[in-house]
Amino acid sequence: MYFTDRGIEELTDRRGAEEVSLTWLAERLREFVDLNPEFETPVDRLATWLARLDDEDD
Repeated sequence: MYFTDRGIEELTDRRGAEEVSLTWLAERLREFVDLNPEFETPVDRLATWLARLDDEDD
């Protein structure tokens, strides 16, 4: 298990049964970056990866 998996595990444990829209998620990511601008690049990479999950490999 990676160190970062602890946060993912907590998210699953606390909110795993909830359903949210991608719009809601995008708003939370923007809010997080506003509060933590040093994480802008990793959040942008995550958002881009999520957006392109269904793209065919070139």
